[in-house]
Amino acid sequence: MKFIIDNIFFIALALLSGGALVLPGLRQRGNQISLLRATQLINQGKTAIVDVRTPDEFATGHLRDAKNIPLGELANRTGELDKNKTARVIVICRSGAHTSKAAAELTKAGFAEVYGLSGGVAAWQAQGLPLTK
Repeated sequence: MKFIIDNIFFIALALLSGGALVLPGLRQRGNQISLLRATQLINQGKTAIVDVRTPDEFATGHLRDAKNIPLGELANRTGELDKNKTARVIVICRSGAHTSKAAAELTKAGFAEVYGLSGGVAAWQAQGLPLTK
């Protein structure tokens, strides 16, 4: 007991840093899919692609047939995707960090099957997969 009292600061620091390491793994990431699975779904058809990057980022290169709706505007523009409510939707951003937020927004709007591309456009490019401008 004396050891704990004498070293309470170090024990608290160890618990806090351990919690900081574990927290990202516990965070809800949503339905993330790999590049391989995404290409399979796209090739099967009936898959809508929503790119939530800014228009400038979108103009530098995007997946074929992707619709650009910036993340900040997604809540107000989900009506543009209503015809795809029964189709699968793949959400893409630059690095995959914002896809879970966008996927949650689309799921809340009534889309049945929404996935986020793990790694985003950066991972797509790193694998040498094609982008269009």
